[in-house]
Amino acid sequence: MNHLPRKIIDSKPATTSEAKRTLERAKEDELGEFQRRTLDYASKFARISPAKAEKLVRELGEKHQLERKDAIQIANTMPRYIEELRTILTVKGRIISGTQLEDILKLLNNYRED
Repeated sequence: MNHLPRKIIDSKPATTSEAKRTLERAKEDELGEFQRRTLDYASKFARISPAKAEKLVRELGEKHQLERKDAIQIANTMPRYIEELRTILTVKGRIISGTQLEDILKLLNNYRED
């Protein structure tokens, strides 16, 4: 039984969808226990496809000047209401206008798969 190496070669914040895609590329017997649990979690909670998640993260950064990790959190949770979105974005004490929050929700609605 060969497991995927545990040596970190590169590190990049990724959406749940991207993590799921990466882990699905490995053969089942190559995954360690932690990787299998992560794949199980990602399979249950990935809200949109990896391609859509990548595009959404890029758009959130370009159109709304959001940091990548904040855009990833939004893509992972796909909030439906301004209050949910505000809780993600106000952690740093940053104030975002109601208009910008509404624009972000409109963008998210374009990516929803449910």
